[in-house]
Amino acid sequence: MTAFDDLVTEVMSDAGRFGHREHLHVTWLALRRFGLPATVAMVSDGLRNTARYAGVPQKYHATVSRVWVVLIAHHLAHTPTDDFDVFLDRNPGLFDKHLLMRFYQPSTLASDAARTGWVEPDREPLPDA
Repeated sequence: MTAFDDLVTEVMSDAGRFGHREHLHVTWLALRRFGLPATVAMVSDGLRNTARYAGVPQKYHATVSRVWVVLIAHHLAHTPTDDFDVFLDRNPGLFDKHLLMRFYQPSTLASDAARTGWVEPDREPLPDA
């Protein structure tokens, strides 16, 4: 079992399904325990492997995965807390389904390059993590 699997198991002990909130929670835990560079790799590899295992490898998106790690790291640096629910209460924008459109054109995120590797934002730079 990997560190990513351990984090997912920890988060899922209180959840019925692995939705957006649970993605945020796993990433928040990983950032607090392992730091930004390790979390980027861990979350990317974990989600890619999960999608492959589930038979839907096309659902994995490299750029989206990395952007979410960076955004959560930015918010964690500005609103540090040991309580995930408090973190979410202080950062409700992380639930905005259109948040990534602030940084990317839809066509950029839909590209094969963004799906399979890192693509820099083409609207606005990502905040510092």
